[in-house]
Amino acid sequence: MSQCKNAPKKSVFKTIGDAFVNGLIKENPVLCLVLGTCPTMAVTTSASNALGMGAAATLVLICSNTVISLLRKVIPQKVRIPAYITIIAGFVTIVQMLVKAFVPEIDKSLGIFLPLIVVNCIILGRAEMFASKNRVALSALDGLTMGIGFTAALLAMGIIREVLGAGAIFGHELTFITQSSWLAPMIIFILPPGGFFVFGMLIALVGKLTGKKNQPEEFGCDRCPAAATCSIRVKGGELDA
Repeated sequence: MSQCKNAPKKSVFKTIGDAFVNGLIKENPVLCLVLGTCPTMAVTTSASNALGMGAAATLVLICSNTVISLLRKVIPQKVRIPAYITIIAGFVTIVQMLVKAFVPEIDKSLGIFLPLIVVNCIILGRAEMFASKNRVALSALDGLTMGIGFTAALLAMGIIREVLGAGAIFGHELTFITQSSWLAPMIIFILPPGGFFVFGMLIALVGKLTGKKNQPEEFGCDRCPAAATCSIRVKGGELDA
């Protein structure tokens, strides 16, 4: 369960600094909201992969948030999700072509996870929760800060896993981490179990720094997005017949 409170559907930043604190710490999409776990686990085996994925997702976030905010009064409510996905897919295609042209090794290393940015819940979630309800400038800023928060989380995991698991950073071998030294690489950190361990430790660290508890303050249907269409009500943790 996430250690942070559910993000509000609409929020306006008081200052640019607040926006960056929000994206990096308070509502970090990976370490606070626990979104995008699948690509996070898959691409953080090295720092370069993590940085590449983070940069690509950040660019898509900024562009898609901007366009969706521009069209927020034009897109019909009933088809907004397909419209958002189409817009996001267009920018992902452009980013993938740029990555393939200029950094083909990153494109090859990321593999299927680069085009899968189209269905990344972080990008679609910001489109639905923020860009569709706020002005263009705020939406672009939100995309930038959330993208930086996503990149920072991936990069932290990538560096830790690569250093401890391969004895290298950004592909460069670290001389003090070798099989013959006192600190030898531990292959488990490159494998999924090590990834989940690092992921959990970083989530715990962010939760400690932000003072968030691991239980929500309130429990009930009022916090559920499907409450309006659900026939079952919950009050005080018990079903209300």
